[in-house]
Amino acid sequence: MYIVAIGWLYVALMMAITETNVVAGVATFLFYGLAPVSIVVYIMGTPGRRRRRKALEAQEARQAAAAQAPSPRGDGDLGA
Repeated sequence: MYIVAIGWLYVALMMAITETNVVAGVATFLFYGLAPVSIVVYIMGTPGRRRRRKALEAQEARQAAAAQAPSPRGDGDLGA
C-alpha cells in the first residue's frame, strides 16, 4: 500500500514542479497529492488500528483477571 502512496506523491510532485508559479505548484501538490494520499492511507489503516485496539483491550482484561485470581499455592495472602 505504501509503495502506491509513494508513487502517487512522486507523480504529484512532478506535476507541481511543472506549474508556472510557486503558489500553483504548492496547491497542486497539496490538492492532487498530499490530501488524497493522506485520506486513503488513513482509511486503509482503520482495520489495523481496530485490531491493535482490541488486542490491547484483551491484554488489559487478561492482566486484570490475573491480578484478581487467587494465588496458586492456595494459602491466600498469608505468606510472602
